[in-house]
Amino acid sequence: MEGREERNMDDIKAKIEELVKKIGGDQDLLAKFKADPIAAVKGLLGGADLPKEQLEPIVAGIKAKLGADKAEGILGKLGGILGGK
Repeated sequence: MEGREERNMDDIKAKIEELVKKIGGDQDLLAKFKADPIAAVKGLLGGADLPKEQLEPIVAGIKAKLGADKAEGILGKLGGILGGK
């Protein structure tokens, strides 16, 4: 049973990574995600009929990843300005 749960978590993490790439690389999708994250994720999942309770952790993961990517980009730019990279 525990192995199945680990696979499910790995599947969810992989799906979040996939969605982050799609959303982060498309300004229209990003705007839709910011306006209505649940609807945007449902659309990206092919209209999956998942309850909101199951989509919310996925949305939270995407938001966290997008925020981390944005922070890395800002830090990278600051490093360049300050004579870093």
